[in-house]
Amino acid sequence: MQVLQVQMEVGPDPAEVGRARRWARSRLTGTGIGADEPLVETLLLLVSELVTNAVVHTGGPAVLRMLFPGGGGAAAAGVAAGCRGVRGGSALRTVRVEVADVSARPPRPRCAARGDTGGRGLELVEGLADRWGWHREGAGKRIWCEVDGGVSLLSGAFGPQRAATNRA
Repeated sequence: MQVLQVQMEVGPDPAEVGRARRWARSRLTGTGIGADEPLVETLLLLVSELVTNAVVHTGGPAVLRMLFPGGGGAAAAGVAAGCRGVRGGSALRTVRVEVADVSARPPRPRCAARGDTGGRGLELVEGLADRWGWHREGAGKRIWCEVDGGVSLLSGAFGPQRAATNRA
């Protein structure tokens, strides 16, 4: 199974979250997912939450990575270039979003009080993603989530580096 991987560096500024979301939208468009499909909005919310957590809680830079099934052909060219309307030969099934940051501190879901303006990020990830987890990487960590848009084509595609899902 080929997997197309695209990534961008994110600076340590909360304003980078909007740039990451726009970048992710342009890459999703190139996969053949319709811009009006609910999957797009779900993935963009997940990108926002994971990038926000990385930037706000570490104060350092991060790397956003998105992985798509079917790493060749027109779909790959469209994702890499950010072109609109490029479709591959098969329908997209599972998208993986990863954010690597500079902190080795594990992610910690919080129980936000009713009036709190923050503290719900990982709760949203838990509720929206089909799977999520994290693993240490170098001096930092990588948090990931996967969203299925149908039958999973990525089962086992990420090899032995796969982390255990962090679910209670």
